[in-house]
Amino acid sequence: MLFEDSYLEVVGSSQGLFKDKGSKFIAYTFQIKDDDDVKTRIAEIKNKEYAARHHCYAYVLNPDKSIQRDNDDGEPSNTAGKPILGQLLSNDLTNTLIIVVRYFGGVKLGVGGLINAYRSAAQDALLNIAFEKRYIKEVFVVHFQYPEMNSVMRIVKDLKLEVIQQKFEIECELTFSIRKSQSEQMQGIFALNHKVKLVYQKTI
Repeated sequence: MLFEDSYLEVVGSSQGLFKDKGSKFIAYTFQIKDDDDVKTRIAEIKNKEYAARHHCYAYVLNPDKSIQRDNDDGEPSNTAGKPILGQLLSNDLTNTLIIVVRYFGGVKLGVGGLINAYRSAAQDALLNIAFEKRYIKEVFVVHFQYPEMNSVMRIVKDLKLEVIQQKFEIECELTFSIRKSQSEQMQGIFALNHKVKLVYQKTI
């Protein structure tokens, strides 16, 4: 395969915990789809853990991990958000948010101690959740006349195309998805039949 068309994300949500010198760090992991999900989950945890001194977080979005954000929420720069983000990236995760809240125990941990605490809490939360591999897919519509039905359906079966929608009348349409890495081969096969028209729709 010339390029990677798969990615990992968490399934559902989980919780983790780390304690050091009286301070308690509680981590929450969530599966997310967009920035609105992030805002909703942060508000939810701030409401739940309202007495915590800090609500630090990091998240990654999109199959290509093109959006990466982290927030120290008042902790010394790069001691909270970056270690949390590091756990997401080291596990190759996307579409995932981790929030770590801290209850101060009265003893300062120092920069190294904070980095270790936030990283360890995030790590513990990830140990308590399942990962799932997903695939980048392309959606196409194939237009054809009814007599071409058998030819089209044979290709659908041979390539194990995922049918999304179909309309079988005199003028037929079939909408399907296929893994991005297999798209070029599929287009070449359909191109051999000049009586069908294949139209790209979108990437999902």
